[in-house]
Amino acid sequence: MRDSFGRTIDYLRISVIDHCNLRCVYCMPLRGLSFIPSPELLTAEEIEQVARAAVAVGFRKFRLTGGEPTLRPDLVEIVGRIASIPGAEDVAMTTNAILLPRLARPLKEAGLRRVNVHVDTLDPERLKRLMRFGTLAEIEAGLAAAEKAGLTPVKINVVVTRDYNDEDVVEMARRAKERGWHVRFIELMPLGGGEAAHVALSQFVPSQESRRRIEEALGPLTSLPRTNLADEARNFRFAEGGDGVVGFISPVSEPYCGSCNRMRLTADGKFHLCLLNDDELDVKRALRSGGGETEVAAILTRAVGLKPTGHRLEEGVSAEERAMFQIGG
Repeated sequence: MRDSFGRTIDYLRISVIDHCNLRCVYCMPLRGLSFIPSPELLTAEEIEQVARAAVAVGFRKFRLTGGEPTLRPDLVEIVGRIASIPGAEDVAMTTNAILLPRLARPLKEAGLRRVNVHVDTLDPERLKRLMRFGTLAEIEAGLAAAEKAGLTPVKINVVVTRDYNDEDVVEMARRAKERGWHVRFIELMPLGGGEAAHVALSQFVPSQESRRRIEEALGPLTSLPRTNLADEARNFRFAEGGDGVVGFISPVSEPYCGSCNRMRLTADGKFHLCLLNDDELDVKRALRSGGGETEVAAILTRAVGLKPTGHRLEEGVSAEERAMFQIGG
């Protein structure tokens, strides 16, 4: 399936819940939050219907997100439903890993292939200040469980925030070099207004600054060839050896909209056309009024056709109606 700008759109990111067991400073405030009532969340069966319709029109890759997807009680069922669809070639998940010690193996057995784990620093005190409710020990236990279950290769997502963890990129890159990790450093994006958007604007760190800091401490990085043009990360290895990969995801300073292959489904059943825009199409209404796979596929096809060419951050335009935890990244 191609959009109106000729991009192949074959990757659906599915937010299964907007709750989270962390409160990262750039994502969720500590107070004043409201969440989608459970009856308004898409059911496991409805998510499967959307995934089947997506495969029917050419989607091949699926990623489960949140909020924190492991808080969804029927997550293993959801994974199993999607993974069983002929043509669903890749089912992955982004998580903070805290609940993986008990979930990693059941998820693997249900058909989950790999996970991206969000951890912003390896310093326990700074992690508590930045991610607030989590502990490094919990996340490391989750990482170990993912690797033991075979949810590999595990990628580490680090959101770089000035005055919180911008200096920690060196230690994270060092760990990648020593342990063969794939660590991706992500620029802050202003979404949803309020405290989180203020942090994103005032504490922004461009990827070039993070890369310069890493190279000054650990030596030069050598660019890796892009095997997938839709990969949002620019990936590097250390010129002086080591199996690790360091990636930079730079939606603000180096937008990659021209190769975007994504569509997003929110937990309350909307196709969100672009991460940094508010435009959405409702699919839950069709599902709950008796619409079948054909109607869902038609709505998805329309959503792909309406997908914008890119964001307008340079004009001061971003998503105002939903915060990051309500979209799933």
